[in-house]
Amino acid sequence: MSQNGFDEKEVYKKLIELGKLKDNSNAMISKVAKYLNFPSNKVKAKVLWMLGELGLKNPEKIVPYVDKIAAELKNKESKIRERAVGALGRIGRMDFDLIKSHIPMILSKAKDPHSDVRMNFIWACENIATNTPEVFDTSMEIFAKLLDDEGIRVRRESPEIFRVIGKRRPNLVKPYVEKLKTMSETDPDNVVRIHAAGAIKASTD
Repeated sequence: MSQNGFDEKEVYKKLIELGKLKDNSNAMISKVAKYLNFPSNKVKAKVLWMLGELGLKNPEKIVPYVDKIAAELKNKESKIRERAVGALGRIGRMDFDLIKSHIPMILSKAKDPHSDVRMNFIWACENIATNTPEVFDTSMEIFAKLLDDEGIRVRRESPEIFRVIGKRRPNLVKPYVEKLKTMSETDPDNVVRIHAAGAIKASTD
């Protein structure tokens, strides 16, 4: 696949080289963002990841691309949805107002049919909750349902959002402490048990 005479391998290599530069200027961001519409999911996934990291460093410079990133939450490819929700999480960590209008769509990824998207949804919300935990004061049941997710990576990550929010708004986690306690003692997966215990500790210290 190509665009403007560049093939996928060449563009991907160029993006890797750009990623090595300690540059988060408008020029750098535009160099990366111009490949958002490149006809390759591998390239688009890389671009979304990079825009998320660039947006974390300089959110005000990512403004022209936030809506385009959010539009990829509807992409038919799960890898693209995964990277898009992750990018919005990184941007929202530093400036929630930039992604505020997209919160309903972000929250819808909790029910995405692909477990990696659901897992990255949790990770994105952890990023957002680091600085604005109150955003999720009416969304805790969404996270609670993921504690019983069929995907092991989702179940391993799901207690972490309770840990992040619990550090800052323990009252929001209080209704779920008993559930987390049961998980920490009886879940067959060691990582789930450790993360559940960590969530309890963060919200009760």
